[in-house]
Amino acid sequence: MQCPFCANSETSVLESRVAEDGQSLRRRRECEKCQKRFTTFERVEGPTIFVIKRDGGRQAFDREKIVRGTIKSFDKRPVSIDLINQLADEVEREVRRKEVSEIPSKTIGRMVLKRLKNIDKVAWMRFASVYLELTDLTEFEKLLEKIS
Repeated sequence: MQCPFCANSETSVLESRVAEDGQSLRRRRECEKCQKRFTTFERVEGPTIFVIKRDGGRQAFDREKIVRGTIKSFDKRPVSIDLINQLADEVEREVRRKEVSEIPSKTIGRMVLKRLKNIDKVAWMRFASVYLELTDLTEFEKLLEKIS
């Protein structure tokens, strides 16, 4: 493991434990060169799942895309990064439980929307407006009626 501060590859593990999600290991490490401490997470990587995009293209499932998309939705909203990571973890677990090799991006978007609706209505609206590709005010009004 490379130190994020000095890029030294000699680090030692001080502590290991199961992370809060129960699906990964949390390790506290210390760099042997600069003596700084940092945390790493280790998770099991299952088989590659491909996401079928709207245009028919395929790309490997990437949990970080969910994190980035929801971070944008929560911009200037009182939500912690831990909650966003938890949402992404839940979606990833649901995708992997389906035991499929390919999944439509629409399905993943619906999984995210379902969770956002219970967390923050403004973030849900922002995500939905991009996910559903809303183009005019009447579409926004219809969407607002759904969550009212």
